[in-house]
Amino acid sequence: MKTPPNPVATPTYDRAALTPGIVHIGLGNFHRAHMAVYLDDLMTMGLAQDWAILGAGVRSGDAQMRDALLAQDCLSTIIELDPKGRTARRVGAMTGFIAVQPDNAALIAAMTDPAIRIVSMTVTEGGYFIDAATGQFDTDAAEIAHDAAHPATPKTAFGAILAALKARRAAGVAPFTVMSCDNLPGNGHVTQSAITGLARLSDPGFADWILANVAFPNGMVDRITPATGPRERAMAAEFGLGDDPVPVTCEPFRQWVLEDHFPTGRPAWEKVGVTFTDDVHAYEAMKIRILNGGHATIAYPGGLMDVEYVHESIANPLISRFLDKVEREEIIPYVAPVLNTDLHAYYDLIRARFSNPEIADTLRRLCLDGSNRQPKFIIPSLRDALAAGGSIEGLALVSALWCRYCAGTTDSGTPIEPNDPDWDNLHRLSLAAKSDPSVWTRQKTIYGEAGSDPRFAAAFATALNALWANGTAKTLSRYLGD
Repeated sequence: MKTPPNPVATPTYDRAALTPGIVHIGLGNFHRAHMAVYLDDLMTMGLAQDWAILGAGVRSGDAQMRDALLAQDCLSTIIELDPKGRTARRVGAMTGFIAVQPDNAALIAAMTDPAIRIVSMTVTEGGYFIDAATGQFDTDAAEIAHDAAHPATPKTAFGAILAALKARRAAGVAPFTVMSCDNLPGNGHVTQSAITGLARLSDPGFADWILANVAFPNGMVDRITPATGPRERAMAAEFGLGDDPVPVTCEPFRQWVLEDHFPTGRPAWEKVGVTFTDDVHAYEAMKIRILNGGHATIAYPGGLMDVEYVHESIANPLISRFLDKVEREEIIPYVAPVLNTDLHAYYDLIRARFSNPEIADTLRRLCLDGSNRQPKFIIPSLRDALAAGGSIEGLALVSALWCRYCAGTTDSGTPIEPNDPDWDNLHRLSLAAKSDPSVWTRQKTIYGEAGSDPRFAAAFATALNALWANGTAKTLSRYLGD
């Protein structure tokens, strides 16, 4: 007889007494399993009662999420997938969801309210309009051009934030803090660059005012949250929550590191495990290179070998040893020291997290959006290794595996469905690189100057040719010296 799951934990605080202090743009799985959970923990302690979240979005998918959450009083189901047993809770930190409109009028009005002291966002790594080749804000993007020409009716989150900041300044209201919760290096600096870059296109003086008056704290965020599908909905049903179409599953681990730069106040997040430090960069570099770089290292070989899940990939002896070799020889040596942290012990923790079979995180999710992720998660380690004269064959093989994946078939010939916003272009270049590998490494938006480095170009060509000639398993075996 199947053991029934533990009861679902529900908010013990009076949600009717909560008042909003935060507008969060982008109500995906990660936000609801991360920042919202930290706030829920505080509210359970009787704290942060004036820091409830108003959900918001600027995309059509956000409107669907709004409908789903409003139908259940903005409660989110969070299921922690511990191998020792699943637990579920209903998180009540969000009390409303702003209407999603083409001109974002309702969002702008909500952010203009003086009670809102933080505007946070999770808009994905690719949502900041960054030119990968230069690392600068891309002023030529179509949505940015629209917002620069029509600042009162913006399409982007950044345009809406600008409009609200301008309205607050006109009303004599202090600006809110803008806090990115996305997984990218220097996320506060990147957000500041996007918002001031957009402002400068139409009102340079206002851009200068933002630089002088608006806070953009940097932060490092971490929690593995798989996409929601039939499996996750079935889990919710097992807990008696079968009417929830958008439950979130996640690993037990979570981490949040923040700069303490909130001029108009913040919740007491340090009471629920958030680390406040002036050295966020060291933490985020460690996480992005070791964890996210590790994800890429196991995702593409697994995908090409028809492996479906992350825990299955890490259990594969070839892929597991490949990850170990790349991490210990080409990634970890170039990660700066982190206070009170043993980098190799941190990597061992990452391996254990990857191995959790309960997560059932798909390799396809990890392979998604390589054109945005590779420049952030793999290429920085490659550049450092090249500069130090160290080994780069493993990282070159990771990049070649990504290129081979974009050809659109696994080693067995199984089709790979498009899995990148730039898939058509990547697919074309991948096929061309089969006969001329330099076609791939000449992508300046991905590799920058590293793509023209002779050592990398040669190592990449050798790896890609081997993948096409011998397949993934034999190529990994040869790299490992078998």
